[in-house]
Amino acid sequence: MSKNLVFALFFALILSGNAQDTRESKNLIAKGAKVTKAGGGYKFTEGPSVAPDGRVFFTDQPNDKIDVWNENGTITTFMQPCDRSNGTYFNKQGELVACADLHNRLVVITMDKQQRTIAENYNGQPLNAPNDLWIAPNGGIYFTDPYYHRDYWETGRKEVQDKRGVYYLCPEGKVIRVIDDYKQPNGLIGTPDGKTLYVSDINDGKIWKYAIQPDGSLANKTFFAPEGSDGMTIDNRGNVYLTNKFVSVFDKTGRKIAQIEVPEQPSNVCFGGKKRDILFITARTSVFTLKMKVKGVN
Repeated sequence: MSKNLVFALFFALILSGNAQDTRESKNLIAKGAKVTKAGGGYKFTEGPSVAPDGRVFFTDQPNDKIDVWNENGTITTFMQPCDRSNGTYFNKQGELVACADLHNRLVVITMDKQQRTIAENYNGQPLNAPNDLWIAPNGGIYFTDPYYHRDYWETGRKEVQDKRGVYYLCPEGKVIRVIDDYKQPNGLIGTPDGKTLYVSDINDGKIWKYAIQPDGSLANKTFFAPEGSDGMTIDNRGNVYLTNKFVSVFDKTGRKIAQIEVPEQPSNVCFGGKKRDILFITARTSVFTLKMKVKGVN
């Protein structure tokens, strides 16, 4: 085979791959839609979660506040201070559950801004600093507990837990550790049937997939994607969305099918709006939206 023919076949394969990726991206994103800045002026946005009415609540941890995006384009402040909330998620009661790392705890915030603590230690020792969470259909809560030192912590505060782990808060209130072999756990998301959990080991640059057991424990650890992720979400086709340098989209088999570029490096993502068809992206000092063909399920 001639060198010219080899090069021709090589470039044809590249073009074919790009075309396939483009087609799959178009199957995800609404026709003509572009990433649009929805708000700015923040220090570090994180933790977006969708309320039952489609509004998205998100945090600005350095400014110790939770803001709310509405589909009409407005953004208002919901709560400030908020115990340095980071990751958030709505429970079935319409309450906001937050990883509040000012005092190493998981809290529930009602819509009238009343707050209660639901987890703050494991084996009698304080948690390191809960970071992100996902609530299973049975009400059990999976949350990551890495260690990122904060300037606002009291002098002398140290990492207490012997592992940077992932925990499960059982519906009856007991905290169990379900993952203890990560360098730095961070984002996580589960499937709406409550059978599968995806978890990011961000410092190892990997996503792992687990089968959720009836007692909340995890089994069948399986490699899913060769990228770490700060925050994660999932759509109604089972595609998993990761946030690192871009918003990366992997189908349920672990094949990367799209890469969404954002003007600022994304930190987390969820689906918002009344139809759950708006991808809401937190990204450092700003937040962005993108109209989608697919819809969120969480």
